[in-house]
Amino acid sequence: MTYITRVILLFTLLCSALNATESNPLVTLQTSKGDIVIELLPEKAPVTVANFLGYANSGFYDGTIFHRVIKRFAIQGGGFTPDLVEKPNGDPIINESKSSGLRNERWSVAMARTDDPNSARSQFYINMRMNLALDARMGKDGYAVFGRVISGHNVAEDIARVKTHRVGDFDDVPLEPVVLNAVVVHSPQP
Repeated sequence: MTYITRVILLFTLLCSALNATESNPLVTLQTSKGDIVIELLPEKAPVTVANFLGYANSGFYDGTIFHRVIKRFAIQGGGFTPDLVEKPNGDPIINESKSSGLRNERWSVAMARTDDPNSARSQFYINMRMNLALDARMGKDGYAVFGRVISGHNVAEDIARVKTHRVGDFDDVPLEPVVLNAVVVHSPQP
C-alpha cells in the first residue's frame, strides 16, 4: 500500500468515526428575525434536553417571544406571548449545571430559572458572551447549559441589538416583539 493510499484510508476512517459521533439532535428556532440552529447535547444534559424537546415537539414555543434581551449578555425566550402573558408550563426539572460539565460560554444555550436551582421549565437563553459567572461553582448552583448555536449567529446578534424598554414588571423587553414562530426538531432525537 502506498503512502497516499494509507493517508486516504486513515482520513476516511477518521471521517467515519466523526460522523458516527455527530448524532446530537438539532433544532431550528424560526424567529421573526431569521433562523438559529442549535445542537442539543443529550449526553451531557439528558434531563434538560428531554425537557426542551418535549416543549418543542408539542408546539409550546410556537408564537412565544424573546422577552428579555440584554445586549452583550443574553437573549431569553420561550415562555411568554407577545402580550407578556406567561404560557402554562409543565413541572420544573432538576438542575444539571453541576453534573454536565458544560459552561455558559458564548453561543451556549441554557435554561432560565428562578432563585430555586431546580425551577427551570420552558424558558431558555442564548449567551451572547462568556457568562462564566452563571456556571456552577463550589457552593453555588449555576444555570444548566444544554446546547450551542451552530448556525444563525448573525440572527442572534440582530436580536441582541434590538431596542428595549420596561413594560410593567419586565425590563429589557424589545420595543417590537421578536417572535419565536416555531421550533423545528431535526433527527436524530434521543
